[in-house]
Parts: sequence; structure tokens; C-alpha cells
Amino acid sequence: MLQPYLDSDMQSRWFDFGGDTIVRADQYVRLTSDRPSQQGWLFSRIPLTATNWEIEVEFKIEGAGNLHGDGMAMWLTKQRATQGPVFGSTDRFEGLGIFIDTYKNNRPGVVFPLVMAMMGDGQTTYDNANDGKSNELASCSARGIRGAHTPTKARLTYFQDAYLKLDLQYKSAAEWTECFNLTDVKIPSVTYLGFSAHTGELSDSHDIISVDTHNLYNANPDQSRPGDDGDGGARSGQTSTGKDWDPAARGGKKGGSWAGFLLKTILFIIVVGGAYIGFTLWRASQRRGSRF
Repeated sequence: MLQPYLDSDMQSRWFDFGGDTIVRADQYVRLTSDRPSQQGWLFSRIPLTATNWEIEVEFKIEGAGNLHGDGMAMWLTKQRATQGPVFGSTDRFEGLGIFIDTYKNNRPGVVFPLVMAMMGDGQTTYDNANDGKSNELASCSARGIRGAHTPTKARLTYFQDAYLKLDLQYKSAAEWTECFNLTDVKIPSVTYLGFSAHTGELSDSHDIISVDTHNLYNANPDQSRPGDDGDGGARSGQTSTGKDWDPAARGGKKGGSWAGFLLKTILFIIVVGGAYIGFTLWRASQRRGSRF
């Protein structure tokens, strides 16, 4: 998902958005403005069904004044497009939630902003009073991620039965900082990718700049990212460039090569057949002409 975000009919083919979300086609998808009591969300229409994948999102959190809140979230859940109290989305979710919490309620000894992962089972409530302390799967402090002077990005990598890893870029361009790297994490096989944000009495603007997803075919993600030399992933596509954003794609390069081979074979047969028919008709006309 890249600028201008919307199609010619002012809709997104691959994403739904709602709440207080606004779209400025030349800049961002703004989940919340720098105003109190706002909630906004952005969710994919098509589920992510790939087994191994990587998602990279560029976002921006900023606002006026010294006091700010509350934060934003990235979702990979069975539920979608449901506004609620957990950073703008529904509570008791099933799947993975990653929260960028910019306001400290009650976490002594923890530096905020806090980036935290929670695996929801569909029944457990988010521990809002303690900033998710009882729900924490993994976390890291990310002081400077709000109002950063460099593009802020999150890169989430998942290889089934191997690991779940989150890297952040906010200190300087192209400098990635590992937030967590977990093993034995099971994400539901069919989930929707989403983003949401929430403001209370304090506020910030929370923007999504771009979203890029691609499949992985190697447990080493450095060999699977687009642009690398290894046998890697194929981009799922980006709506704003005219390509389909297909989170369910599994075929990758192998499927594409067979499809190309089959197409070339069919075209070759058509060309040869057409040439043969043309030659046959020409020869018949020559024979008829020789009789007179």
C-alpha cells in the first residue's frame, strides 16, 4: 500500500478504513488526528494465508505539546474492521497484536514509548490499567520513536515453526534495531492485517505511510527480501502501482515460472499452427491458378 492509497472511485480495493481515519492521498492514511477522543482503523479485505511472510510498515507518530497519547497497534487477527477500546480496535481478539504505547499508565521501571506483543486467544481482555503487563508476550522500549526525525518503520518477520521477529527503524535511516525474536509462536493460519490507533484526553496524530508484504521461502530473511540475490520472496504487490496486493499468494517464483512456460508453449503452438494453415491456403490457391 503506497500513495495515493485510493482508486479512481475514491475507495481502496484491498483495504477498508473507518472510525476517525482520514486519507490524504499525497501523504498518509491518518488513523487519528492530534485531537482528543479519536479512534481509527485500517484493515485488509483479504486474509493473509501465507505460511511464512514479512511485513514492513512505515508510520509516523507526532503531536503538539509535551503530553501525548495513547498509541497505535498492528494486528494479525481473525477479527477485522471492528472498532474498540484496545488502541482503537476490538478487545478479546484472536491472533497477534503489537502495540506502540506512548502513554504510561502504570508500569514502574519501564521506559516509554513501549512496543509490546500480545497473543490473544479470543477470551482474554487487554490489561489496560497496567499497560498490558499481564498480557505481555515480548516487549522493548523505543524512546525516540515518537516524533522521530527519520522515517519510522516496523518490520515483522514470521517463519512458521521457527520464529517471530520484530525490528524497528527510528534512530537513523537504514538502521534497524531488534525489538524481540521469539520461537514457538503460533499465529492463526488465516488472519487479517490491520492497523489502528486511539487518543484519550491526550492526543497525537498516528499515520500509516506505506505497507509492504511479501512471502518468504528461506528461514534466513536476509536472503528472502525483494532486491536481494538469494532465492527469495516475491512481492505480493502494491495497490497504488497498479499491481494486486495479494496476501494469500503462495506460489511465488516457482508458480510464476511454470505459468510463464505454459503461456509461451501455447503461444508457440498458435504461431506454428497459424503459419501452417496460411501456407496450406497459399499452396491451394497456387494450384488453382495453374489450371488456367
